[in-house]
Amino acid sequence: MNIDRRTVNGWALAGLAAGLTTPFSLRASASKYAPVRKDDGQFGSYTQPWFLESFLEFADDLKEAKAAGKRFALMWELDGCPYCRETHLVNFAVPEINEYVRANFEIVQLDVRGAREVVNFDGTAMTERELAKLFRVRHTPTIQFFPETLAELQGKAAPKFEIARMPGYLRPFHFYTFFRFVREKAYATGNFHKYLNAQVAELKKAGKSLPAW
Repeated sequence: MNIDRRTVNGWALAGLAAGLTTPFSLRASASKYAPVRKDDGQFGSYTQPWFLESFLEFADDLKEAKAAGKRFALMWELDGCPYCRETHLVNFAVPEINEYVRANFEIVQLDVRGAREVVNFDGTAMTERELAKLFRVRHTPTIQFFPETLAELQGKAAPKFEIARMPGYLRPFHFYTFFRFVREKAYATGNFHKYLNAQVAELKKAGKSLPAW
């Protein structure tokens, strides 16, 4: 299940514009949920301390996630990408989002221009850059979600390995809801738009507003 980037931009525009003007200290004030700067600390280059420490052999990572009762995902980023920065400083800084994703997903962070060697699910070795091209990852951040087992990947060619894709920045509520969409396997019966609308309708029926974040 893929989402058109034009739709994503529509969801994200207002929230992103606001987030980019918010002081760094406020956006990542809670140290427990703050991201970690990578390498030389270049602004815009962040990671989460709980992301999977991977040998970049995805078949093994998928099995490890399954054994832990979690879903496996690849998060594609690019140093200096403001949307990537916002995902770490805003979305993952929300305790509810951070804890839900951390408890239910194993995420491997990749660089769309990276030169590290990775081993695809079918055992093929290549660079991150080559894999990004194979998976048709054109924007950052992009998060790809995959089936629970290797058996579900058999007979499929990239990029059809994935069961869902988040191609761009989503505001915190939409971001959180997308992870729930995958965790609850709602992709098996409908698309994300349908699921999101149902969640919003459920909140309204209960007399609740969308979370402030």
